[in-house]
Amino acid sequence: MSNEELELVMLRRAEAITSQRSLSSEIGYSVGKVNYVLKALIDKGLLKGERFLSSEKKVSYRYLLTDAGIKEKIALTRKFVESKKREYEVLQAELEVYETDMQIQGKN
Repeated sequence: MSNEELELVMLRRAEAITSQRSLSSEIGYSVGKVNYVLKALIDKGLLKGERFLSSEKKVSYRYLLTDAGIKEKIALTRKFVESKKREYEVLQAELEVYETDMQIQGKN
């Protein structure tokens, strides 16, 4: 997963993040990497981290998308969709070649 894809995943899930540990296990990255990317998104002004007290005197954070974060999420989503469309078109062309080859071999 590229850094942009990882940022998109975090922007998409930002408001549902219950803990960095749970997010790290969901997406398959270390807690340190998740923490690093979340801090970078906050530094860029795309996320806002709000500190609040939860049960058992533990401090937790809630992550909220900023207006800039929403715009970036839209831009990254568009870029991701375009990339996947190109990938699909390449795979579709390969499939057509394979099917044509199979038809030619079947006629011989």
